Amino acid sequence: MAAKVIVAHITGTVWKIEVKVGDAVSSGDVVSILESMKMEMPVESEFDGTVAELHVAEGQAVAEGAPLMTLS
Repeated sequence: MAAKVIVAHITGTVWKIEVKVGDAVSSGDVVSILESMKMEMPVESEFDGTVAELHVAEGQAVAEGAPLMTLS
């Protein structure tokens, strides 16, 4: 099965990561929160799977479309 990548839907800062490697994730689960223009924007998974890799850290700036994590 192909890996599934969750990406940032806005440019901002990773305010909080709600999951860790090995966690099971369902479609619709909030996996991260981005901060942009002083607003907190939840990032929801579009996939079911298990967190295989985190590509960002809390406090890191990200561009729209940047990979946040990979699910297997």
